[in-house]
Amino acid sequence: MSEHVVDVSWSRGEHEFTYQTYSRDHDWRFDGGVTVPASANPKYLGTPAPVDPEEAFVAALSSCHMLTFLSIAAKKRIVVDTYDDHAVGVMTPNERGKLAITKVTLHPKITFAGPEPDREVLAKIHHLAHEECFIANSVTTEIEVDF
Repeated sequence: MSEHVVDVSWSRGEHEFTYQTYSRDHDWRFDGGVTVPASANPKYLGTPAPVDPEEAFVAALSSCHMLTFLSIAAKKRIVVDTYDDHAVGVMTPNERGKLAITKVTLHPKITFAGPEPDREVLAKIHHLAHEECFIANSVTTEIEVDF
């Protein structure tokens, strides 16, 4: 078992506290000392520049898949030079009628040091990466890998 701790801080500041006016801006502090400015999605009156929880959710799935993919590739002695993903999360009502990120599609673009593994090998590695990804195993969101 392992624990993962994040401190989330918000303060009203000078803003009036009504639904339309309170600030959605807040900070996420991680144990390594990194502070990430966060806010609600602009559709929900947040500030555009900071990370919003929905983006962070999609990023966590993408990052976990990538790290698991890299681990499997390294164990198979397949040398990866670069891995870039354009991950897209779709928020729609779930089966209970509640808004949820119901689908995330990963679009990894990977370059290799040697010959690129064939599509079947890549499909197997992506499948195993999905099966072993801690974050994917923690959610009910449909996750698709389009490579």
